[in-house]
Amino acid sequence: MISPKALFFTVLLFLVFLCSQAQQEPQYTQYNYNTMTVNPGYTGSRGHLTILSLYRNQWTGIEGAPTTITFGIESPVGLFDGIGLSILHDELGPSQETYIDGNYAHHLILNRNGDRLALGLKAGFKFLSLDWSKGRYREPEAAFNENISSELLPSLGAGLFYYTNRFYLGASTPNILTGKHYDAIAESEASDKVHLYFIGGYVLDLNPELKFKPSLFVQNVVGGAVSIDVSMNFLLYETLNLGVNYRLEDSLSALLGFRISTQIDMGYAYDYSINDLNNYNKGTHEIFFRYQLISKSKKLKSPRFF
Repeated sequence: MISPKALFFTVLLFLVFLCSQAQQEPQYTQYNYNTMTVNPGYTGSRGHLTILSLYRNQWTGIEGAPTTITFGIESPVGLFDGIGLSILHDELGPSQETYIDGNYAHHLILNRNGDRLALGLKAGFKFLSLDWSKGRYREPEAAFNENISSELLPSLGAGLFYYTNRFYLGASTPNILTGKHYDAIAESEASDKVHLYFIGGYVLDLNPELKFKPSLFVQNVVGGAVSIDVSMNFLLYETLNLGVNYRLEDSLSALLGFRISTQIDMGYAYDYSINDLNNYNKGTHEIFFRYQLISKSKKLKSPRFF
């Protein structure tokens, strides 16, 4: 039987082999805390009601650079189900996209150790707006493109999420429906392509006060783009999280997090560009806040590190 570690790296190599370069959906450096947004199978897996908000200001100093705000709330329902709501607002140049999705996951218990496989669905819609009077363009004619005001487009996605107390592995797609989006390269309206997400990580106890978690996040546009994040995080005394993240041929990031209490976590990440954009921006800033409503009956002796 193949081990979780072997499966983890086999799938990663397979995805890297299939992919090439192109455009992407909104990116996250602290994806480990924002998991429901990228995989509905994560919904309810923490075992208690969780509220998370994340703000990302990408490539500061560049006019029209991406700005992303996400909000998510999720909770288990009974012993085997989870429900959640995710809201994402993304701005890029002349475009604004707002996603509102309901998330549901059913968790299957696989063995006596309590290892689980969650099957997740997400469904909702997005509002797309394009105001071509905003920003500067390489092609001046782009300013005369037809505007779009809050066009409503449906979305439907799915995900698988396998997890134990120390290991997790997930695959998902945020939307299988073909809608519209803003293409910053072509400076025009374009059709959506299906995106595939792969996420995984493993938690190691280096000593009683120190945990180490390597993890990765792969984003792929079917037939086109790939973005690969590899992170190394350390959790000290169940309180302080320090880490680094490398995004292939794109950025190097420093991560800092605090567990203020068993209910409240906060974190910050700074991305430093290592590509040609390095000469034109002052880095990327990302912050998150997470609140967990942990009842006395479910209070954990050692909070889970994902």
